[in-house]
Amino acid sequence: MQQKKILLQTVLFCGCIAISQIANCLETTSQEQVVADMLATNKTELFEYIIDGRSDPFVPFISVKSASTSIDEILPVGNQLSGMQLFEPGQLNLVAIIMAEDNDFAMAEDTTGKGYILRTGMEIGQRGIITAIQSNEVIIEETAFTRAGKKLTSNIVMLLKKEGEE
Repeated sequence: MQQKKILLQTVLFCGCIAISQIANCLETTSQEQVVADMLATNKTELFEYIIDGRSDPFVPFISVKSASTSIDEILPVGNQLSGMQLFEPGQLNLVAIIMAEDNDFAMAEDTTGKGYILRTGMEIGQRGIITAIQSNEVIIEETAFTRAGKKLTSNIVMLLKKEGEE
């Protein structure tokens, strides 16, 4: 508090000196001299920047890392998941494949031993669709979209393990 009072007195004193110098200069010197004298008196004033409650002016608003990752970030699935969409392909074990004429299907079980039937065209996981059922594997195509609108696709293969394999 005492420092603020001293600082205020100093500023007032410098202001009075500046006013008296301006009055003297107007009588005897040109306007250029008045400006030079004003600048000379203002150099003696102290300036204190108080940072409390203010953000750092030298920190950028957007970092390079966040800008680059947000464009390539995969958008979350917005719809409600149900049925086989609740299971990712890695959570299931393929236990049987049945090849009929036009009605191929596979059987998978979860970690608790509960069984499920898989058919071509069925949705599985958050983004997957079963595209093919072959004699020893089930192929799942996963499709995702980034924030930039880029479509990303990947194929996941669930292999039928022979008896005794882990």
